[in-house]
Amino acid sequence: MIHLYLAEDQGMLNTALTTILNLESDITVVGSAADGQTALNEIRLKHPDIAILDIEMPKLSGLDVADQLKNDQSATKSLILTTFAQPAYFKRALAADVAGYLLKDSPSDDLVESIHKIMAGQIIYAPELVHGMYTASQNPLTKRELEVLSAAQNGASTMEIARIVSLSPGTVRNYMSAVLSKLGAHNRLDAINIAKTNKWL
Repeated sequence: MIHLYLAEDQGMLNTALTTILNLESDITVVGSAADGQTALNEIRLKHPDIAILDIEMPKLSGLDVADQLKNDQSATKSLILTTFAQPAYFKRALAADVAGYLLKDSPSDDLVESIHKIMAGQIIYAPELVHGMYTASQNPLTKRELEVLSAAQNGASTMEIARIVSLSPGTVRNYMSAVLSKLGAHNRLDAINIAKTNKWL
């Protein structure tokens, strides 16, 4: 029997996935959570074979949970199931050694098949993610977004950044939000580190 744990903050989807997966004769969902911290705590207690993780969740993201499980040297394999096909998220998932990364619009049969393949030792990534990673432009940020991020490097406040780049504070916040989303970053410092690592700053 394959024991799964499901971390998904959308209640209806959580219930639907649990129902679908429990219909399989060799799969059982041993627990579920709507936030990453609860999921991590319960995964550590229950030791499921596979943890199916959404990315965007309260408290901890699915990628944070995957990172922690890697650090724990947990035997639980991480399978990211998300709507986000962003290369930055995929790169973080690769760094966390996830066993799978699938998109939510994939058929449920694909998910079940992927679970079996992961249990057999395979690593499963949605083809469009791999393609997107290698065809995406090197730097996803616009010139203006880079200016805003660069101005934030020394810990400047939103008001200070606005003065430096001659924009309103609201516009600066919008640009920064776009930067965080494109890079899959948690905060400004994370975004700056990602940009510097890739030599965009």
